[in-house]
Amino acid sequence: MQHEPRTPSVWERSRQMASREIIDTAVRLFTTQGYEETTIAQIAREAGVSQRTLFRYFGTKEDLVCGDQDELGRLLTKTVKEQPAEVSAWDALRRGFTALLTANHALEMTLTLSTLIFRTPALHANYVQKRLRWQFDLMPVIRERLEAAGHEGPEADHEARTVIAVSFACADAATGTWIAGNGTGDPVALYDQALALTRTAS
Repeated sequence: MQHEPRTPSVWERSRQMASREIIDTAVRLFTTQGYEETTIAQIAREAGVSQRTLFRYFGTKEDLVCGDQDELGRLLTKTVKEQPAEVSAWDALRRGFTALLTANHALEMTLTLSTLIFRTPALHANYVQKRLRWQFDLMPVIRERLEAAGHEGPEADHEARTVIAVSFACADAATGTWIAGNGTGDPVALYDQALALTRTAS
């Protein structure tokens, strides 16, 4: 029996709205005056909350931009795992990356956050660390998919690492191109182009 999705309580909706207001304020300030130049005190003041309240929602300044990375990592792994058995490891990862694009934000906000992350050293370092964890979590999922397709033994481990590493590199290349073009083009098409280049470049 399928259950209806639970409706968020008034308290949960209020919390979500407050969190969104803080994020929107922080991103606006980061974008207009710079990440390093913006203080937590300024964000709290302009969002109309105390610093103590802000830290209840977000543990660190970096979390205002990168705070949903753990959730996105879980979504990526879940999406890849749920793909039908006949879907290749490459295509399963592609579908996973596609699911992340508008998972928590509209595409325009995703572009804004990605631009901040890629162009701010402190945020990018956090991003890279999280992505390494994502790759680790994906290893058994991709290895299982490869083994089901007849790839076994130590070669399956090596192939899984390679498929994951190349897919992530292509995702980052596509994101970088998307940012450089200020949102021009389709991020998924850019990913496909990057992946095709790894197979044809000499």
